Amino acid sequence: MIDWGWVADHLDHVAFRTLQHLYLAAIALAIGFAVSFAFGVIAARWRPVNVVSTAIAGLVFTIPSLALFAALVPVTGLSILTAEVPLVLYTLVILLRNVVAGLQAAPPDVREAADGMGFRAAGRLWRVELPLAVPLIIAGLRVATVSTIGLVTITATLGDALGGLGFFIYEGMNRFFLTEILVGAVPTILLSLVADRAFVWLQGRATPWAPPRGLQPESNA
Repeated sequence: MIDWGWVADHLDHVAFRTLQHLYLAAIALAIGFAVSFAFGVIAARWRPVNVVSTAIAGLVFTIPSLALFAALVPVTGLSILTAEVPLVLYTLVILLRNVVAGLQAAPPDVREAADGMGFRAAGRLWRVELPLAVPLIIAGLRVATVSTIGLVTITATLGDALGGLGFFIYEGMNRFFLTEILVGAVPTILLSLVADRAFVWLQGRATPWAPPRGLQPESNA
């Protein structure tokens, strides 16, 4: 059974851990997106860079998250850097591929038309390629955000100062206290759901020309 009295007594602590959770996730997503976009622009134009970056991203994805956190402790200590490096790396795995795929989505004839209109490389990127890449980039941000919110719970293994909502999950497991586990798990799930819906809304606003789901034209096949 849930101990509602304990929940009421710890609402301020839950609020603090929730903000901490969002803070850690936001840093990882901001840095991850900035790095992914910069490398994505280069990788979309030079195939060797794309091949190498994709291979590295795939390699990172094979490393268990808990093992990566633990491996950094001897180097960076129990610090926010130890928490953020793995979080950023895992966002790169998702975002870099989506940025590259989005920028390469512009049909060749569209690029040729842009060149014929006198667009330079930078102008073609911002005026033609990037608008067409928006749906895939936002889709990548959507997946990366939900994934990062979940991964932040693992930072609780680095100590109380970096726990986010994962602090309650690990504390509850150590104490065999179901209420505390739920206090950490349920808000984490809710944050993921809210973030997911927010990006669905953002994608609809950013791409008003795309038909909504359920209104896709039917195939004649």
